[in-house]
Amino acid sequence: QVQLVESGGGWVQPGGSLRLSCAASGSIVSIYTMGWYRQAPGKQRELVATATRDGSTNYADSVKGRYTISRDNAKNTVYLQMNSLKPEDTAVYYCYSNIWTTTRGRDNYWGQGTQVTVSS
Repeated sequence: QVQLVESGGGWVQPGGSLRLSCAASGSIVSIYTMGWYRQAPGKQRELVATATRDGSTNYADSVKGRYTISRDNAKNTVYLQMNSLKPEDTAVYYCYSNIWTTTRGRDNYWGQGTQVTVSS
């Protein structure tokens, strides 16, 4: 079994910054892609950013230049540094990972979500 535990969400004023963290634990053999999605009220879940095991990254156009994703493979952890936050960034942010485990082979896993609210 795999757990993805997120932290770092909260409230911030427009223009502010937040850093999200997500640590994976459990019967992990190998972690492939790690990343973040978000879901705003009344909207579908959307990709924010992903990072592969070898360091390749991908960002949604709406966050390019403001967000930075990074990984610490030794700690099975992915981070999302969010700068210049806007009210439209308000959403529940979900950690995602594609993991090979001893029990289920390769599969997708999600965190429980962390709320990010940007308002004045």
